[in-house]
Amino acid sequence: MRFHNLRVVVTGASRPFGRSLAVGFAHLGAEVFVSARTKAAADVVGGQIEGAAASRIHTFGCDLSRPAEIARFARQVGELTDRVDLLVNNGARWLGGVELESASDEQIVETIGATAGGTVLMVKHFLPLLRASTRPDIVNMVSVAGADTADGSPVHEAFHAAKSAQAGFADVLARRLRPAGVRVMALYPPDFSTSDPHAAEWDGTAAGPRDRLTAQALFDCITFAVDQPRDCFIRSFHFEPR
Repeated sequence: MRFHNLRVVVTGASRPFGRSLAVGFAHLGAEVFVSARTKAAADVVGGQIEGAAASRIHTFGCDLSRPAEIARFARQVGELTDRVDLLVNNGARWLGGVELESASDEQIVETIGATAGGTVLMVKHFLPLLRASTRPDIVNMVSVAGADTADGSPVHEAFHAAKSAQAGFADVLARRLRPAGVRVMALYPPDFSTSDPHAAEWDGTAAGPRDRLTAQALFDCITFAVDQPRDCFIRSFHFEPR
């Protein structure tokens, strides 16, 4: 029970890596508050938690493109706990396509709003609960699409814009919250395997340099950083593409 009594909030829990985070932290002893775009989608994830860890999962509906739902989510979590130790901003609105004209105006606005705006508002509304913790951490799942070295992956320009905004926000937030003891880190993975703790791939098998980055490796990076002494501020993890 490595993270017994750790209070963790995870957005985008219905996505494969969000599910991995929820399952992984619950089985390490944390109490996990997960959100998906709908309550029904979050409940599916909660139903996949096995054994005693199932009682440590709380599910919520929260569309990150809607500010009122983010504020409501934070209020609902605050009714169940007096603090949050770790906020993982995993939720994002994916948008594919390599031509700007391939997406509608509504899709572009929603992608940037849910991904960048949603991350900013999640931090804003959960910051009081994070400040109440003795070990507050914020993790932002950015992706290589938000890095200066972004490759030519087939994602829409609006998704690149949203991830770049997310990266810039994480950078300034890390500097401004450090004096208060709130650590902020960002992960910049390329496309990776989306197996979760229920899959055979999640078994600690040693991977080679030519193997695809796995969800387990990303999860281990997060738990490693969160587990460091409080004077250790890890700003970011950048990963080489396969």
